[in-house]
Amino acid sequence: MTTSSQAGVRYHVHNHIATVQFQHPQSNSLPAHLLNQLAQTFHALGNDDDCRVIILQSEGEKAFCAGASFDELMAIQTEAEGLQFFSGFAHVINAMRKCNKLIIGRIQGKCVGGGVGLAAACDYAIAHHSADVKLSELAVGIGPFVVGPAVERKMGTSAFSQLAIDAGKWRNAEWAKHKGLFAEVYDNMEDVDEAVRHLAHTLAHSSPQAMADMKAMFWKGTEHWDILLRERAAISGRLVLSDFTRKAIAGFKAARK
Repeated sequence: MTTSSQAGVRYHVHNHIATVQFQHPQSNSLPAHLLNQLAQTFHALGNDDDCRVIILQSEGEKAFCAGASFDELMAIQTEAEGLQFFSGFAHVINAMRKCNKLIIGRIQGKCVGGGVGLAAACDYAIAHHSADVKLSELAVGIGPFVVGPAVERKMGTSAFSQLAIDAGKWRNAEWAKHKGLFAEVYDNMEDVDEAVRHLAHTLAHSSPQAMADMKAMFWKGTEHWDILLRERAAISGRLVLSDFTRKAIAGFKAARK
């Protein structure tokens, strides 16, 4: 189990259900070390015979995930560093894709950028009505290159392009459900949690081999993503060094203060 008082990933397995929770004080954003912990956790649970189903959630009652850490984006100085940082998102998505356990996303609030990617990489996402979504990457000069394949696979090219092009616009949870990102949306967290518990309990008593075979079927055609997502990470790693992106991120950070 990996834990941190400030930021990190915790997980436990009980009655064949693994609950994975990530936390960061800046709206559950995703710095490199947290991405690495998430990827390692999914790899570990994929090899844990006691685990039959995984619940992915974040801490708190507000944002599910604010995406990439602006502080770390600003600290990138070379294309190699940019590739390394954005490869963190690639590693998490690929770890979720290759994990032979079904992953249920518990989405309690807004998803931005990489947070939308996490939700899309879940096999079944259950959300609160406040779980608005936005792919804000273009607004800071990058583009959703790494998370794009996961989002497009789940929502289709049209919905993905709408999110990617109009990068400043929030779409509400019902829109995300209609487009396929969320399977269920509820008006209060009690109903969200009950739906997550019920599905997890059902899957924990289902055939592990059947579920593993189903997951392989659902993700058929993504076998090349180890290479594809690294190539996409290189694009983001190059763009993050541009003057446009530096100024845009600085502006976003200033607006938060």
